[in-house]
Amino acid sequence: MAEKQGFWATTWAMFGFEAEPKKNEKEQKENKSFALPQNDDGAAVIQSGSYFGTYVDLDGTGTRNEAELITRYRAMSMQPEVENAIDHIINQAIVTDGHKKAVSLNMDDLEISENIKKKINNEFDYILKMLNFNNMGHDIFRRWYIDGRLYYHVIVEEGSEGKGIQELRQIDPRRIRKIREIKKGRDPKTGLEIIEKINEYYIYNERGIVGMAAPALGTKITKDSVVYSTSGLMDANKNSVLSYLHKAIKPLNQLRMLEDATVIYRLARAPERRAFYVDVGNLSTIKAEQYLKNVMTNYRNKLVYDSTTGEIKDDRKFMTMLEDIWLPRREGNKSTEIDTLPGGQNLGKIEDVEYMERKLYEALGIPYSRKNPGTGFSLGRTTEISRDEVNFSKFISKLRNKFSILFTESLKIQLVLKKICTLEEWDDWSENIHYNFFEDVIFEELKDAEVLTSRLQMLTMATPYIGSFFSKEWVRKNILRQDDEEIKEIDKQMKKEQKENEPTDPETGAPLPMEAGGMPPPMPGMGMPGMPGMGMPGMNNQSQGANEEYDPEEIANQNNEKRKNRFDIPFEGV
Repeated sequence: MAEKQGFWATTWAMFGFEAEPKKNEKEQKENKSFALPQNDDGAAVIQSGSYFGTYVDLDGTGTRNEAELITRYRAMSMQPEVENAIDHIINQAIVTDGHKKAVSLNMDDLEISENIKKKINNEFDYILKMLNFNNMGHDIFRRWYIDGRLYYHVIVEEGSEGKGIQELRQIDPRRIRKIREIKKGRDPKTGLEIIEKINEYYIYNERGIVGMAAPALGTKITKDSVVYSTSGLMDANKNSVLSYLHKAIKPLNQLRMLEDATVIYRLARAPERRAFYVDVGNLSTIKAEQYLKNVMTNYRNKLVYDSTTGEIKDDRKFMTMLEDIWLPRREGNKSTEIDTLPGGQNLGKIEDVEYMERKLYEALGIPYSRKNPGTGFSLGRTTEISRDEVNFSKFISKLRNKFSILFTESLKIQLVLKKICTLEEWDDWSENIHYNFFEDVIFEELKDAEVLTSRLQMLTMATPYIGSFFSKEWVRKNILRQDDEEIKEIDKQMKKEQKENEPTDPETGAPLPMEAGGMPPPMPGMGMPGMPGMGMPGMNNQSQGANEEYDPEEIANQNNEKRKNRFDIPFEGV
């Protein structure tokens, strides 16, 4: 069966579609290299014609493949401490509100037409709707964080690919694996082994992916038919993708063992036991033991109630390690005596358990202060936030960037299928497309308000020194922290507002002259209306035309005349 050209490509060996037709063999052979491509997605790299299989033991976890590793991660997430930490991370990363979207597009840096931006926004909203992200965003992010990867099958209508994606169906990551098949050859000039062709696809097996020969692995799926997002964490050999829970495997096991040992110690050492020292005189060893047993039988009373039959049994012949101790004492020593053995000391101290719990939270990247239920949430100054909280906020930002690959890949396929852009255009656009996750409004507003208040206070203190020690440009860049783009935009806005506030003639729309209530013209070389050397609206403006130039000597004579008339003292101008 021949392979179809175009959007849909189905052969006996490959299932799914291709967003754009494959490059021909000549185009693929143009770029040759002896170095393997960077494996940052956990794809299994095999050579053409070979087999695929993985048997790894990551840090002594005892797992042979990714399926067992994912199962181990999911079991870890059910532990109370780990589940609590995961909830903290998810609640911080995905913030939902009934009136706003959990995530939105930011295309301010993208230099394309507004019509194309509107189409991209509409398709992104369509992707969020298919994922039901506003309602299920927490669950999707939780699966990605625990498993370390997400797979979605992109379902399109055969023959009507222009309609775009019809459904995004999640795939169990234990049943699918990305494969990167490399075809090598020899350079005829140097004899160096080079990479001639790279073919990427997915292998799906309903029973799970395990190490075996390639023909028996399962069905091959085209690259564009699957949306794949990983945590970005790789093992030392870059053969497998790791979850963010991987670092917590050892601390969690140690915490569990320490808790079990603490419980056992408390059960064994908590009760106080009695020690019976029985005087056996000069009896032989055998007779002394028989005498001791008789005393134990006579004085010990151990009645046990059987809840199954309702009977009461006498088990005084059995003795456990938590009960009384009976010891013989020879003649010449002390007589028969009963003593009390104290229980375990310092049973209330759990510093060792708290230490391992702190190590677990550090491995998960959670500030340990969040574990303490007595720690309240303050809405005061953000300067009171600890360094751990700042690092945790940066960690959340990194998680969001990694998780956004899911949106990027889905949006790319949707735009290419609907012919809004090509793959080459998307490669140019994707660097300037960002995702804004909805934040906690109260905290963000308080933080922004406090930062702005601090900058304005510094501006107030620096204002008297502008022109003598600081320039306006330096103040705007170093105190107000405005970059060149912001300075240009703000200047443009101020000029526009000044022009809008300037009085105009209602009939002609031209600016009114100063006699009619308009703004006085700027002085030559000053850039502001008013008197020379003052930069403020001045005197005698109403007796002169709006465009008439001022005579400095005449103004000086007028000032001298006023002073002479006021104080009746002759005054000579300087």
